[in-house]
Amino acid sequence: MSAPTGFVPPPYPQDRLASLKATADALPGGVVDASVGTPVDPMPEVVAEALISATRAATGYPPSIGTPGYRESAAGWLERRFGVALTPDQVIACIGTKELVASLPHHLALRDPSRDTVLYPAVSYPTYAMGATLAGLRAVPVPVDDRWHLDLDAVDPADAERALVLWLNDPANPTGACATPDEIVRNAEWGRSRGIVVASDECYAEFTYDDSGAPIAPVTALFAGLDGILSVHSLSKRSNLAGLRAGFVAGDPTLVQYLGEVRKHAGFMVPAPVQAAGAAAFADDAHVEEQRARYAARRARLAPVLAARGYRSDGGPSTFYLWLGSERGEDGWQMA
Repeated sequence: MSAPTGFVPPPYPQDRLASLKATADALPGGVVDASVGTPVDPMPEVVAEALISATRAATGYPPSIGTPGYRESAAGWLERRFGVALTPDQVIACIGTKELVASLPHHLALRDPSRDTVLYPAVSYPTYAMGATLAGLRAVPVPVDDRWHLDLDAVDPADAERALVLWLNDPANPTGACATPDEIVRNAEWGRSRGIVVASDECYAEFTYDDSGAPIAPVTALFAGLDGILSVHSLSKRSNLAGLRAGFVAGDPTLVQYLGEVRKHAGFMVPAPVQAAGAAAFADDAHVEEQRARYAARRARLAPVLAARGYRSDGGPSTFYLWLGSERGEDGWQMA
């Protein structure tokens, strides 16, 4: 076959680290792999029991939008965690959140082809930009300030006028920055006032801390209301279920209904046993409290070890990431 003349996927970031992992693994003690945010702790027992029980009865196709039990449990968690009341009809299941992040620009561009730009934080999860690229749209980074918070005043008005989607991410991956309630409402209203769909990736919402490492209440773009807002959540980090692929998107009823119909046609389905496990996970907060304390303790232990070797923590205090700077001026690849 002839060489492609169109899009060629760039090297996947984690694939580029393979040789470094092999080198580290050959050293005494082996590799400590901090290259990707994958859970290493056990699946909660209440979730495992629900998964096993549901697997025995899983013979038919599950609903693409999610089972009533899954959507009800997700809506119940939103109200407990954030104090926002949504109906199950304003929630649909997604296969983790990465596929939703990657596919959302394409699906929204089919709905509104007059806009061709995706705005996303300049320092962020790479799939925001890749989702725009896969949809044939422009990926335009939004500058961040010295605290890693979005600086929407710096967006070129021409880019704002063309924007289809504005991605928010709170707390932020990988910087650990966390907005105040007023700040996330301002950001959401900035997008809404310009006719931009505001998609807020909040999959680390259970791991928000102050500078001392004490837990604090998370924020959501849904504080600004539902109109034009989509809130995206996952069980991968919250409940150590990255291997099951379960999440949801909730918010604007018209957008949620549209995405649900698209997903039916595309056959995007979270397997039925996974939905049963997910419903059990969203209904249980005790295992999350344990995980939240576990991550805080790990951050507190690792930060001074790295600092003693010249790697300071430059990011915010939330998520389970440490966003590092080098006292020797090394970039990320040199540090790795």
